[in-house]
Amino acid sequence: MALRTETDKETGVALVTLDRPAKHNAIDLATAAELTAAWRAFRFDDEVRAVVLTGAGGRAFCTGIDRDVDVPQPSSPYTIDDPLIAIGPKANDLWKPVIAAVEGMACGGAFYLLGEAEFVVASEEATFFDPHTTYGMVSAFEAISMAQRMPFGEVARMALMGTAERVSARRAYETGLVSELTAPGGAVAAALRAAAVIASYPTGAVQGTVRAVWSAREAARSQAMAHAPHLVALGNLPPERQAELFRGRGAGGFRTR
Repeated sequence: MALRTETDKETGVALVTLDRPAKHNAIDLATAAELTAAWRAFRFDDEVRAVVLTGAGGRAFCTGIDRDVDVPQPSSPYTIDDPLIAIGPKANDLWKPVIAAVEGMACGGAFYLLGEAEFVVASEEATFFDPHTTYGMVSAFEAISMAQRMPFGEVARMALMGTAERVSARRAYETGLVSELTAPGGAVAAALRAAAVIASYPTGAVQGTVRAVWSAREAARSQAMAHAPHLVALGNLPPERQAELFRGRGAGGFRTR
């Protein structure tokens, strides 16, 4: 199992941990399936009234899709098979509040998860970046998710700069992606404290409020997401060329801003 779930019945808070630290909590097909199953199970678990999502090991919250995963694609330029499309809580119709607790790196496909959390708590040592363009891939789903949380210029810069630049936790806080900064190692504890407060309130009112907040931006988000598969299918380099670029990663290093 690549996913650990612990529920505190006293507070009504579940802690979900991506548990592949040796892979920087990258998501393979089994992990994607576990995430989908977990969110759907929480819909029926009345003991869970709020959720905290984090990654094991402290070095990374999540680094997106595991590059060792083989995902065959249809030949049509009008569609793609995206193994991460259903890894988030909203994609699985879960309207209980989810708080993301970020330690270390959060990049690429991690934004599927951060984009569907109610808010993000991060350690001061956390960093955020989007490597897609560096490897000849279109950042579509990820950039659209972050455009709901960050100013346009910040999202564009992060998506276009690829691996050359990382957004610091402080900058992420200043631009609205992160709602609370903690000392290193403190993100989960802070997220659990917030989740316990929320879980102590009447759950019908809480879930209704979550749905109302999401309704405020859902139309624009849904329209943008409808374009994402076509942009990815048309703009991505062939897989073998992506692999060449990925093997050469790290050249030149990166700067943090």
